[in-house]
Amino acid sequence: MIFGIGTDILKIERIQAIDSLDKFASKILSNNESKLLEKLNDVKKINYLAKQFAGKEAIAKAIGRGITKDTKLKEIEILRDKNGKPTFNPVGSLKAYMDNLGIAKTHVSLSDEKEYAIAFAVLETK
Repeated sequence: MIFGIGTDILKIERIQAIDSLDKFASKILSNNESKLLEKLNDVKKINYLAKQFAGKEAIAKAIGRGITKDTKLKEIEILRDKNGKPTFNPVGSLKAYMDNLGIAKTHVSLSDEKEYAIAFAVLETK
């Protein structure tokens, strides 16, 4: 059964305008996400950060709390499987919160095209 659906769209130039991408990345990315970022060139880094941020916002909306002191961006970990498909891995207190809600399956889709990054998330209960 569907627990929640979330979507987010972000103008990529908002990420390009950030003075320190490294500082921004350290605020929003988990260690595993940061390792993926390190492998990318500068152009791809901006798109990656935009998609990650949009994905985290979409997931937070699907959870129903948005980004708050109780839902931290670093606890919303979005990795890629061997085929490049995004996968959501809740960590820390967010994992415990989702387990208590009975959320058993998560789906996330990320995309970008020239000016925009978009994300869509669906959470399912058992």
